[in-house]
Amino acid sequence: MSKLLTVVGATGTQGLSLINAALKDGSYKIRGLTRNPNSEKAAALSKRGVEVVRADINDGASLIEAFKGSNAIFATTDFFEPFNNHGPEKAIEIETAQGINMARAAAQTSTLEHYIWSTLPNGGKLTGGKYLIPHFVAKNRIDDYIKADEVLYPKTSFLWIAWYGNNFQYPVFTPSLMKLPGKYVQLSPVPADVPIRAIGNPIINIGIFALAVLKKPEVTLPGRYVLAANEESTTGKLLEDWSDVTGHASQYVQTSTLKAYADIFPAGWGYEMGEMMVMWEELREKSWSGEEPLVTIDELGLRDNAELTTVKDAYKAMEWSTLL
Repeated sequence: MSKLLTVVGATGTQGLSLINAALKDGSYKIRGLTRNPNSEKAAALSKRGVEVVRADINDGASLIEAFKGSNAIFATTDFFEPFNNHGPEKAIEIETAQGINMARAAAQTSTLEHYIWSTLPNGGKLTGGKYLIPHFVAKNRIDDYIKADEVLYPKTSFLWIAWYGNNFQYPVFTPSLMKLPGKYVQLSPVPADVPIRAIGNPIINIGIFALAVLKKPEVTLPGRYVLAANEESTTGKLLEDWSDVTGHASQYVQTSTLKAYADIFPAGWGYEMGEMMVMWEELREKSWSGEEPLVTIDELGLRDNAELTTVKDAYKAMEWSTLL
């Protein structure tokens, strides 16, 4: 009898990517959780054989019921929805509560064998408190909560998902056309040589990594941190690759200060993403560290996986005519 894999955020990028990989693999029955089981995306999953269940990560009781019978659970949160609606401090509060709701419900799931929590490195710890990036902070608080849970922690793998290959779709990263020179300019608060670890096309690669985490509990448990990354790049090379794919001439331009960069973008987005880049400039190769020994692509046996995509593959899959 197949084991039951329950995926939080089944219609989002991370959850859908794992569902796609798990359906192709065929080793699990799949339950997908969503706030709106009547949506078109949820209906499409149901047609593919996924058990679609309504659950709200703001409602702990709904999660306890939705997790029942699960052998594996993939848990993720969306910081940026509350960030857009309420700002960074409230978003931290909301995301922390959501993560703790999931952890509490998972700890009460008697059938649970493996819990994957999608999180990020502890930038505050790595920089001695200098950088407290809001969309990192809440996840780090949830990490601490899980580590203190004697029931859940031994069943948990902490998954760090590196730079999405399609991040250029977001306005803070999208190159902008300057008509006079006919070039697309990308503004950044950091130099072009800042190291970037990337995961290629996230809708494909996240699922491949997450499924490998489930398939190799001997290396991903108990309480191990896993880095989902298959490509080494830099801030400047990301733009060079974009030009190669799109055929658009481009230029990388570093602003004089973080403030000069951040002031361009509304609603705090410039600071949220810009300060992350500045932190990565300072940490460089240590940006994805602090929880050694990390489980990497090699320990997961994915180094030669031909299905993994690159950043260029992600660019090729994007519809630039609607984004530029």
